Amino acid sequence: MIVDDNPIVRMALQGYLASAEDVRVVGEAADGRTAVTTAQRLQPDVILLDYRMPIADGLSVVGTLAERAAVLVLTSDSADEVIAAMLRGGARGYLVHGEFDPAELLRAIRSVAAGQGWLSPRSASVTIALLREQADRDRAGVHRQEQQRRTQQGFGLTPREQDVMTLLCAGHSNAAIARRLLLTEKTVKNHLNHIFTKLQASNRTEAVVRWTGRQ
Repeated sequence: MIVDDNPIVRMALQGYLASAEDVRVVGEAADGRTAVTTAQRLQPDVILLDYRMPIADGLSVVGTLAERAAVLVLTSDSADEVIAAMLRGGARGYLVHGEFDPAELLRAIRSVAAGQGWLSPRSASVTIALLREQADRDRAGVHRQEQQRRTQQGFGLTPREQDVMTLLCAGHSNAAIARRLLLTEKTVKNHLNHIFTKLQASNRTEAVVRWTGRQ
């Protein structure tokens, strides 16, 4: 299915695909809203999706369309943020008008239809950057967790006190902590007093802040 607000582009794409024996255009749409209803009705295998369109643009519908078909973005927009947003939204491929020929378009359609991806050189570089950003975020998250673990170990809480702190951080009251750990409320209060001393905290909120490593 071809989704583009420019009738000339839709006609050109129809012409590109007419000679392919294994590709058949089952429908068209000139805006995102119509694309969603048309895709629901026609159930295409692949949707060629433009970014800039009236009523609803490609970004606003790419997620919905990607749930029904493999989405291959065909657009004149090559800005990094647009490419990143469309790929994050669920598109399997991204091609920029003027940077591909009919043969590459057919290869891209076959690729995304088979569950693979297809990226223009520009969109490939953006994808690599996104993967690096995710890797950096993952490493930072692991580092924060390790710091938190070391910080918590440094407080010297007993295993039972750690259990109490876990429930305290989850927002449970003394009574709820007592029920979950099969303790009396008095015992929970004693544990909390020891915890406050070890964490050098004067109240529950300060204890949670110190325990979780948030300064």
